[in-house]
Amino acid sequence: MDIPVFNCKNADDVLKAVKDYNVSFIQYWFVDILGTLKSFQITPSELEASFEEGMGFDGSSILGFCRIDESDMVAMPDPTTFQICSWRPTERPVARMFCDVVTPDGAPFAADSRYILKKVIAQAAEKGFTYYVGPELEFFTFADDQDTEILDRGGYFDAPPLDLGNNIRRDIIFALEAMGMKVEYSHHEVAPSQHEIDLRYDEGLRMADTAMTYRVVVKETARKHGCYATFMPKPIFGENGSGMHVHQSLFKNGKNVFYDASDEYHLSAEGKSYIAGILKHAPEFVCVTNQWVNSYKRLVPGYEAPVYMAWARRNRSALVRVPMYKPGKEAATRMELRCPDPAANPYLCFAVMLAAGLRGMDENYKLADPVEEDIFEMNARQLKRNKIKALPGSLYEAAMMLKKSKFMKEVLGDHLHTALVEDKIAEWDEYRTQVTEFELDKYLPIL
Repeated sequence: MDIPVFNCKNADDVLKAVKDYNVSFIQYWFVDILGTLKSFQITPSELEASFEEGMGFDGSSILGFCRIDESDMVAMPDPTTFQICSWRPTERPVARMFCDVVTPDGAPFAADSRYILKKVIAQAAEKGFTYYVGPELEFFTFADDQDTEILDRGGYFDAPPLDLGNNIRRDIIFALEAMGMKVEYSHHEVAPSQHEIDLRYDEGLRMADTAMTYRVVVKETARKHGCYATFMPKPIFGENGSGMHVHQSLFKNGKNVFYDASDEYHLSAEGKSYIAGILKHAPEFVCVTNQWVNSYKRLVPGYEAPVYMAWARRNRSALVRVPMYKPGKEAATRMELRCPDPAANPYLCFAVMLAAGLRGMDENYKLADPVEEDIFEMNARQLKRNKIKALPGSLYEAAMMLKKSKFMKEVLGDHLHTALVEDKIAEWDEYRTQVTEFELDKYLPIL
């Protein structure tokens, strides 16, 4: 059965689509504070009432949500996100909708990641801005989820027979397109068994929903091919990790706010201040964009993972890159933040980046000159001379920066900010008490 891409605008559109296509179940999706997907299913008979009243659930069982004595939460479906799941059988198709989490009295729930992003996007909209995002999510495919047995030894842009993931990527793209998500291109990445599929830029909230769906589609498609896909930032020692470079821009009245024809870099004053905001506040928000212990195994010099707070046009060792301007492509003027990884919570990730950029614009932050030399080759004296500082080097350092940041507490809200910091410190404590194979191999024979 051919299934169209839906463009539902309201509950009536969804009800009609469910009836016309004989949809068997509707999955209601939302995320916890770490961006882990949560889901429950309802039957079509419950759909109409759920649009009016939502569907209740126990918030005390969701990480970072609420205590047991205030646990009642309500999932309110967003009809504009209705799509049939492309990886499921089509005889009796299953659909999904993203939900906003609210309290029983209908107020937005303070720890709902989707609400946090919507709030920051609304702040941008008050200034006349539309926020566009284009993430590049990399991933690995392994034989299973028990070890890192690679499926090929291909490298950057390699073709078959070195690239053995071509069929998997193809099926992923077909599944994404079947759900209305636009793909620009795909290729084998630098590391063995590593891949990248780039999504065409979209409005911030839609792209966060898309990124969540992308991760499900990738994993489900890999499973159908008898392998396992992971967005773990650094699964293989000695190889490049997986990043999620995030391209972003602001538009106002249909024009790109970042573009200025008269500037030597074709960057407007607003665009420069936005980038300066990102660079200034990156240490405070990196615990959101890189939220796992393993994230900091990727964020080390030498593996194409930028850790130094500078910007450039050609230089990929800088934290921020501004792709070179092409004549006639004013709308494509954008900045690319290169530190986030694909295991981040996309809602919070996009929210903190946008908030940092807007703060830079509001307070007219000044942007330093670009650094086009390879920063990885600079010694400590050269870094100091160029006033280039590094991001936090561990999850603990990042969590402490997040904890101290009044700005991030303002962006995330007290509830989510506190819960996230507590969870990350607990993760660090769990990690630092482990005895690893490295320690046993290095120390047991000599100590």
